[in-house]
Amino acid sequence: MTDLNDLDDSVAADAFRRLVRHLRHRDDAQNVDLMGLAGFCRNCLSDWVQEASHGTLDKDAARETIYGMPYSQWKTHHQGDATPEQLQRMKDSVAKNA
Repeated sequence: MTDLNDLDDSVAADAFRRLVRHLRHRDDAQNVDLMGLAGFCRNCLSDWVQEASHGTLDKDAARETIYGMPYSQWKTHHQGDATPEQLQRMKDSVAKNA
């Protein structure tokens, strides 16, 4: 198995930007569904960006980097109410992250 740390930073950066563009394009994919399937969502990704910035980005700036707009605007235009089933899948999936 190849060590992830051996991946060239420019390759990793290109793949990361492609992932973010894909998530921006697929605004129909709700965060609660991403959490239910993969245990992470756009908010998690923005938290990771904020952490990796070592204090140069605050939470709002990191979220805008991922969402391509202020988070409150994205929520208004793209986020619906979660169903009880979605919330349960998310809870079960997040439990696997520990």
